[in-house]
Amino acid sequence: MIKDFLPICREDMDKRGWAQCDFVYITGDAYVDHHSFGPAIISRVLESNGFKVGIIAQPDWKNEKSIQILGEPRLGFLVSGGNMDTMVNHYTVAKKKRNMDYYTPGGVMGKRPDRATICYSNLIRKVYKNAPIIIGGIEASLRRLGHYDYWSDTVKRSILLDSQADLLSYGMGERSIVEIAEALDSGLSVSDITFINGTVYKAKSLESVYDAENLPDYAEILKSKVEFARSFNVQYCNTDPYSGKRLVEKYKETEYVVQNPPAKPLTQAEMDRVYSLPYMRDYHPSYIPLGGIPAIEELKFSLVSNRGCFGGCSFCALTFHQGRIIQTRSHESIMAEANHLIWDKDFKGYINDIGGPTANFRHTACEKQNSKGACVNKQCLFPAPCKNLKVDHKDYLSLLKKLRELPGVKKVFIRSGIRFDYLMADKDENFMKELCEHHISGQLKVAPEHISDSVLDLMGKPKNAVYEEFKKKYKKTNEELGKKQFVVPYLMSSHPGSTIKEAIALAEYLRDLGYMPEQVQDFYPTPSTISTCMYYTGLDPRNLKQVYVPKTPHEKAMQRALIQYRNPKNYNLVEEALTLAGRRDLIGFDKKCLIRPRGNAYSGYRKEKGSDDKQGQSRGRSTGNRQQTGSSRSSKNQTVKSQQEKNQSTKNMEKNQPSKNQQEKNQPAKNQQSKSQQSKNQSAKNQSARQHPSNSQPVKNRGGQKSGTTSSRSVIMKDSNNGNKKQGQKFAKKR
Repeated sequence: MIKDFLPICREDMDKRGWAQCDFVYITGDAYVDHHSFGPAIISRVLESNGFKVGIIAQPDWKNEKSIQILGEPRLGFLVSGGNMDTMVNHYTVAKKKRNMDYYTPGGVMGKRPDRATICYSNLIRKVYKNAPIIIGGIEASLRRLGHYDYWSDTVKRSILLDSQADLLSYGMGERSIVEIAEALDSGLSVSDITFINGTVYKAKSLESVYDAENLPDYAEILKSKVEFARSFNVQYCNTDPYSGKRLVEKYKETEYVVQNPPAKPLTQAEMDRVYSLPYMRDYHPSYIPLGGIPAIEELKFSLVSNRGCFGGCSFCALTFHQGRIIQTRSHESIMAEANHLIWDKDFKGYINDIGGPTANFRHTACEKQNSKGACVNKQCLFPAPCKNLKVDHKDYLSLLKKLRELPGVKKVFIRSGIRFDYLMADKDENFMKELCEHHISGQLKVAPEHISDSVLDLMGKPKNAVYEEFKKKYKKTNEELGKKQFVVPYLMSSHPGSTIKEAIALAEYLRDLGYMPEQVQDFYPTPSTISTCMYYTGLDPRNLKQVYVPKTPHEKAMQRALIQYRNPKNYNLVEEALTLAGRRDLIGFDKKCLIRPRGNAYSGYRKEKGSDDKQGQSRGRSTGNRQQTGSSRSSKNQTVKSQQEKNQSTKNMEKNQPSKNQQEKNQPAKNQQSKSQQSKNQSAKNQSARQHPSNSQPVKNRGGQKSGTTSSRSVIMKDSNNGNKKQGQKFAKKR
């Protein structure tokens, strides 16, 4: 096996003595041969099984010749949108175009189309009429059956139909792709490959489909949100490789989409083999003059310890993609990679991360999962830890200690994310102690998401009391160690179930903490999550109970503004929200008030901000552009609001929100408002100059991004990171 990048052109094929590739892999990302990138894993796994794989990265979808540079493959085309869903990659939750693509040379936008999997596949089908096309990756995996599409606000068909592909490989794909390759190599027609777990195929009839559960027809889920919710719940309950059933979705009398049960999880030996393949651990050298690939900066010196997650957050797609059964690498495998990593010429002594979707999960939730899978209708941690949950950090602690002792290693960070409720369930306090002593530097990021128990219940997160206990324990541990370290909470606004009332409660909680978070994420309805189903249907698919959903951009802007109520750009939105909720008692000079009356708003802001500025700025790193995006959204909504006030009429946002009559009644005099508005504009201008000196943004990496995986949280944390091209260029210069 040659230790080099896989062929990207005919010249590379000639060097290897290849006349034809067995597979040509077309991907929406630039070519990065690192195991944190799904296409790299799949192509190397195929290579290790004797197949010849060529790579066409980010072809020009407007030019048919761009997919012909390696010729027609012997067995078929593999197509993936890339490490991220292309729509999430391109658009913020406000559906605004992003400014940077971290998986493209120099961070340049526009090198891949929207819905890249569909676009590339249709281009292949146009040129090569009969070539087998197998689609996979996160984009295809989460759209394998009928699904709600947030960007078009419609229910779309299975991506298998819209892409004209022959087969879809969902999940992580190492098992299924080898079985598909061997079946094609044996001479089997792609239309006859209907028996491989972890795949989805098309059928003209159900004569040969056995032991299947029929989902509501596509026509039914188009017409009825109740049927959509029921269909989604059946899908969610069949994501386990041991208990999952074969599912059928009918489109018309001669068109069915059949989802086979999920593939079995990898054993530790199989995981070790996958991660020991001869990756180049870098982007292709052809990208150096173009500015390099920004995404590699954090990933290059990070180590994957596990995959899968039994956390079960409602807004997370990991259950659909990686599953709930934890799969781990051995210490020997991880240490072998670490020993290679520390001798890299760019290594500065810092291992950026050792973890996965959740860092402190190093084994299955219970012994039962090893043979019977995860429980269908129960969660391991929610609403409280299961009595059978195995809580033990000893193996992870042992691994961390070994890494710390490697020569040249100054610090081993844990940035994948700690599941704090799992940590609190551990009676042994050694992990908390070692975490604070060795593996964080000033701040620990955790994800309570909200403080309202009613919202947390819908999120599938532990009650707020658990987070409060965690903070106390964390503070006590740091005091005993003589360290001054903070907890930085990830918070989410506008999740289903969150009304203005809950948003105000969260704002009051932050007021009492004396802290304004700089990282706030609006809920992003990505495909195949429970929360997205709630967003579209207004129903909890698990029990079909109605759920309040904040949908209008204006209300979502208000909920976000409440969390960052100290930002002067959010003043109008905060005032409007408080008025709507009948909480004008929070406007005034009392210490319990969120904002000052208009004439005194910004002097009061400066006074409060000064007392908390250092703490706020010391917490949360990738925040500048997040605030800018939020501010831009808020500014736009404030303009709309001003026009409404001028016309002395407002519109009710939602039928179950309070009327705006009270707001109109309490509006300040017009001349006073005009005067304070001038003061506000000048103050906001000055404050903005202080807070936003630059647009550059470090790469954000959280768990769930590894090996081509994602989660609603992990991908949306990039939501407002609109950095510029300078970062990619700067990174290239370092090389």
